[in-house]
Amino acid sequence: MSATTHAAGLQGPRRRVLFVTLYEAIAIAVSSLLFMAIGQSAGASGAMAVVASTLAIVWNVVFNHLFERWEARQSVKGRSVLRRVVHAVGFEGGLALVLIPLMAWWFGVSLWQATVLEAGLLLFFLVYTYAFNWAFDRVFGLPASAQALPAAPPAGAAGVTVAP
Repeated sequence: MSATTHAAGLQGPRRRVLFVTLYEAIAIAVSSLLFMAIGQSAGASGAMAVVASTLAIVWNVVFNHLFERWEARQSVKGRSVLRRVVHAVGFEGGLALVLIPLMAWWFGVSLWQATVLEAGLLLFFLVYTYAFNWAFDRVFGLPASAQALPAAPPAGAAGVTVAP
């Protein structure tokens, strides 16, 4: 975008910090409850949720930066259902690669049991990630990378004002 054209809505670092803070606060609460629901202690559940959230924050910053760089180069702007699904699957898939071995060690379970646990979390978080991103974009506007560029004024129309 040119220096005279500005993206609408919340943008840049403020957008990312608010996004991550809201997303992870909800994720910590839900993850803790889910871990306790499968029989883990409150302390182990809460600690694992905070560790997982910290890892997710780092991954979130990295993944969203890379995703938005890719998205900015696309000729079709906006966030279609397919683009949102690709975003959610990419984010959650990358995070699962780290969390499965960590949960196996943390909870003292096999890699298979941790994979099953992660699969349950993944089902929840795929829906949650999609819904949260959609709601966040509705409330705060699309990031600049997903906004359509404004149409250029017709040739010779510079400085022309039309009265209502």
